Amino acid sequence: MNGKIGSFTFVLHTHLPYVITHGKWPHGSDWLNEAAAEVYIPILNILNELLEEGYHPKLSIGISPVLAEQLSDPLFKETFTQYLQEKITAAEKDEIYFHKNGDSHLKSTAQFWINWYTERKKDFCDKYKADLISAFRKLMQNGVLDILTCGATHGYFPLLSQDESIEAQVKVAVDTHKELFGVKPRGIWLPECAYRPRYIWKAPVKTEYLTGEYERQGVEEILAKYGLEFFIIDSAMLLGGKPIGVYLERFGGLKEIWEQHQKQISIRPEEFEKSVYEIYLVDSPNSPISPSVAVFTRDPKTALQVWSGEWGYPGDGNYLEFHKKHHLSGHRYWRVTHSEADLADKLKYVPEAVEERLEAHSSHFVYLVEETLSSYHTMTKKKGILTAPFDTELFGHWWFEGPRFLKKVLQKIENSKLIELTNTSQALDTFKPDKVIQLPEGSWGEGGHHFIWLNENTEWTWKEIYKNEIVFKKIVSKYLDKADEKLTFLLTQAARELLLLQASDWQFLISTQSARKYAEERFFNHNSDFNKLIKFIEQYAETGTLSQDDWEYANECLERNFLFPNIDLKIWKSGN
Repeated sequence: MNGKIGSFTFVLHTHLPYVITHGKWPHGSDWLNEAAAEVYIPILNILNELLEEGYHPKLSIGISPVLAEQLSDPLFKETFTQYLQEKITAAEKDEIYFHKNGDSHLKSTAQFWINWYTERKKDFCDKYKADLISAFRKLMQNGVLDILTCGATHGYFPLLSQDESIEAQVKVAVDTHKELFGVKPRGIWLPECAYRPRYIWKAPVKTEYLTGEYERQGVEEILAKYGLEFFIIDSAMLLGGKPIGVYLERFGGLKEIWEQHQKQISIRPEEFEKSVYEIYLVDSPNSPISPSVAVFTRDPKTALQVWSGEWGYPGDGNYLEFHKKHHLSGHRYWRVTHSEADLADKLKYVPEAVEERLEAHSSHFVYLVEETLSSYHTMTKKKGILTAPFDTELFGHWWFEGPRFLKKVLQKIENSKLIELTNTSQALDTFKPDKVIQLPEGSWGEGGHHFIWLNENTEWTWKEIYKNEIVFKKIVSKYLDKADEKLTFLLTQAARELLLLQASDWQFLISTQSARKYAEERFFNHNSDFNKLIKFIEQYAETGTLSQDDWEYANECLERNFLFPNIDLKIWKSGN
C-alpha cells in the first residue's frame, strides 16, 4: 500500500424490485426509469470522467440480480428513452409557464432541467449504447468496479423459513451475475445486510405449516457453498451498541411501529476487542465447515455524515429539496433551505451555489477518513480498511448532488498521502483476514433487527410465504424427476413467482407507508399466481392435461414476470 496507513472503499447497494411490467407511475416502470436517470447514469458518468481525467477510481457496487435483469430487458431500453423525452417536454412546458408568470429564476432552472435530461438521453443512447449493464461490466473489466451480487429478488434471509429458499436466492443470484457480467461474483450484499447464524430456529409467526424448532445453517455456510467470499454488516452487529439505522428519518410511516418495537428490544452491550477497520472471517456455533467467508463492517463515523438528512451533508440548505415538486411537471425547483423548513417555506434552488458546498463536504469527509484511519494506525500499528456502505439511490435520487460528491471524494482519496483507494475484492486480497468471529442475528435496519420487515402490519405476508415455501419444496420433490417440458415450464414459473413473493421490498413499502397499497397488491398478485400455478402443476402431473384457459393464464404469468430464464429447480428438491 505504498507506505500508506490505511485503505478506503465505498460500497454502494443498487436495487429495485421487479417493476418493469407492473404499472408505470409512481411505483411501476418509471421508478426504474427515475433511478436510471438520476443515479445509475450519473455514477457511470463520474467514473468514466475520472478515467478520462487520468485518475484510477475504485468503487464497490452491488447490483441486485432482479435489477440487473430489468436493466437488460429490451422493454426498459425502449421505455427509458420515452421517459427521458417526457421529462424534457415537461421542463419545456415549465419554462413557458414561468416565462408567462415573469419568474426569470425558475425559468432558468427549467432550462437547467431541459439541458440535464437532454444530456442523460445522449449518455444513454450514444455513450452507453442503451446498455447500462455493459457499461458497468466494462468498468469492472477495467479494474474500476468490484461488482457484488445480492439475493436474487432481495429476499430477507433471516426470516425465510427454509434453507432451500436462501440457497435459491443465492444460487440464482450467482448464476445471473455470471450470465450478465461474465464472471462469478466474489462478494454479496446481503439484502438489508441481514444475517442469521446457525442455530435451532423457530418460525416468528404462528402458522400450521411450521411447527416446532429445527436447526438452520448459518447464512455464511450457504454463501460458502456457492463460492461467495464476503458480505457487509452494520457496526452494531460487530461491536454491539445502538445501531445507526438507515430508514427512520426518511420514512415517517416507520415512527409508530418503531416506538412499539423499542419497548421490546434490548441493546447488546458494546464490545471493544473487535474493530470495524479490520476484515474478519465468520463462523457459526457448531458449524461443520471451516470459516471461509469474510465480513466488512460499516464505519459509523462517516456513515452518519451522509445518511443523516437532519445534520449530515444532504441536509445542507443549498442542495436540491427532494420532497417539493412542481405541481404540473414534477420537476424540483427548490432547495433544502433548512431541514425543519415547511415545504411552503423552501427557497428557490440555485444550481451554481452547490459547488462550494460539495467541495467543503467532500474535503470534510476525506478528513474524517484520514483522521479515523490515522487514529486506528496510531493505536494498533495496523493498516485499517474503512468501509463506507450506502444505498446507491442516496447518490442522485435522495441527494441530487450526491454523484458529484462521490467524484470529489474519489479524487481526494486518490490524492491523499495517507489513504489508499481500494475496492472490496482488492482489499480482501490485500488484508488476507485470518481472525475468526461469530456474529449475532441482525440487519442494518432501525434497531439492528427485523422490525421493519416483521411487525403487526406485515405478519400476514410471512404466513403466506411460509406456506408457499413448504408447498413448493413438496411439489418439486414429488414431480421434478418425471417432469416433461410443459411441467418444467409450470414449475419454473411457480419458482419465479415464489422468488418475487419473497422480495423484502413488499414488507418495507408496507411498513414505511411509502407505497403500501402498491406493495400489498403486488404481494397478493404473486401469491395468487403462485397458488394457481401449483394447482395447474398438480392437475397436469396427474392427468397430463390442462384447459386452454389454464395454459393461457400460465403464459400470462410468464409475460408479466419473465426473469431468471435458467432457474435450477433442483435447489428446492429434498436431499439436493
